[in-house]
Amino acid sequence: MEKKLNLGCGNDIRKDWINLDIAAIEGVDVVHDINVLPLPFSENSFDFILCQDILEHLEYIPLLEEIHRILKIGGVVEIRVPHFSSRFNFIDPTHKKMFSVQTFDYFTTKAPFGRSYYFSFHFERTEYRKICFSKSYVFFINFLVEPLVNAGQRMRTFYEASFLSRFFPAANIVVRLKK
Repeated sequence: MEKKLNLGCGNDIRKDWINLDIAAIEGVDVVHDINVLPLPFSENSFDFILCQDILEHLEYIPLLEEIHRILKIGGVVEIRVPHFSSRFNFIDPTHKKMFSVQTFDYFTTKAPFGRSYYFSFHFERTEYRKICFSKSYVFFINFLVEPLVNAGQRMRTFYEASFLSRFFPAANIVVRLKK
């Protein structure tokens, strides 16, 4: 059975997962401040780690290194953060960082521009990436924009580097890194 960690879970309590949060909310299995490292787990403990909407709130590189430590070889971390064009970056005063769809490539063995030397830890590869858009009757055009932007990495790069990200701001980025 896969061992899964829901890091910084808040109210998103998941059955058959280890749910970790700073708040002692009902359903939280481990109460721990993720700013205090190391995390209370041994090396190579988890097959899958979910990290939703937390990295933008802190100096995330030490935490990402710690996630690498507790993730099993072949394990995956799924990360969701606001896209740099998201209005939520500027609304929430607790946000410290902004992200591009390629930000997490710097933590892989084949970092962009040969920059693998930046960090002492490396994930094997970025297994999945997606730029997500708010979808509602107000933002109905995003139902068309999202699949176009995510048609491939060249399209995602063009979107981020051009006027398109200003006309059609994204909401989030979802990436999966494999160890």
